Amino acid sequence: MRALLQRVSHGKVSVDGKSIAEIGHGLVVLLGVGEGDGETEIRYLAEKIAQMRIFEDEQGKMNLSILDVGGEAIVVSQFTLYANTKKGRRPSFVHAAPPEIAAPLVEEFTKVLAAQGIPTQSGEFGADMLVEINNDGPVTIWLER
Repeated sequence: MRALLQRVSHGKVSVDGKSIAEIGHGLVVLLGVGEGDGETEIRYLAEKIAQMRIFEDEQGKMNLSILDVGGEAIVVSQFTLYANTKKGRRPSFVHAAPPEIAAPLVEEFTKVLAAQGIPTQSGEFGADMLVEINNDGPVTIWLER
């Protein structure tokens, strides 16, 4: 399982011109599910994200977590995080979990992240989404389990 965290001042997900998720200060979590991922990866990443100190304190140092700052999160499924570009010019996604496996895992991850105390919304699995990310910093963190 892979997560690309974007610290944001504002984030929004729209499908067919309709807003389905919107937050202020917090994180947009782009989440990729790979072959063999399950509950262990979900719990590890959700806890890591909740406690990751990537928000600034009064001295401008990244010492605070999303929980410390009362931030929100949007989880967006993104199988393209499993792109393999080693061969040729067209990415291969053979190591991404198929939709019937990935969809329930993304949903479970979203629930587990919310259970950490973070108000959490999500995109729509499999939809053509417009994701607005106002990256704050910019701060972008790659996590993998």
